[in-house]
Amino acid sequence: MTQTMSKNRLEAFSDGVIAIIITIMVLELKPPHSTDAAGLADVLPGWLRYALSFVYVGIYWINHHALLDRVAKVDGAALWANLHLLFWMSLIPYVTAWAGEHPMAPAPVALYGVVLLLCSISFMLLSWRLDIDAGGHAMAWGSRKNRVSIALYALAILLSLWYAPLGAVIHVLLALLWLMPEVGAPRSA
Repeated sequence: MTQTMSKNRLEAFSDGVIAIIITIMVLELKPPHSTDAAGLADVLPGWLRYALSFVYVGIYWINHHALLDRVAKVDGAALWANLHLLFWMSLIPYVTAWAGEHPMAPAPVALYGVVLLLCSISFMLLSWRLDIDAGGHAMAWGSRKNRVSIALYALAILLSLWYAPLGAVIHVLLALLWLMPEVGAPRSA
């Protein structure tokens, strides 16, 4: 028999890690070195990348809660799947800072996309694990969107290596995709 526990500890731990992720991201923001518009223009890419990453972390937080609303208990495999997601999410501040400092450079933008791709894959794995725990009811409300996202993240990585702004545009479009509710699906956010 598989040992299970209440989902509350998993939720509380995840909320704490996500709060730390957001705190680290905001602490990485640099103020302008001057008080004029040129100084603000110098730090604007970092602020924009922070805003995008904040939205992504928020999307994961909201969908994580919607996912956990479907289950009462979690097992060891679900705990590991959740840690897998939190690991990739914990790298968001690092890639946010790097891509914010070098918004037109292929490597930072591509690595940002790699982390987003791995967050998406790990969220899908957690969804599948919790679906098994919930009795096998299909969680189709996010699966198609997640599969499309995974394909577009992979495309963004490749495009970023060729021309970084194209990858960044796909990152923004994917965030917007996740902010739009699916037609006919239960509301998760």
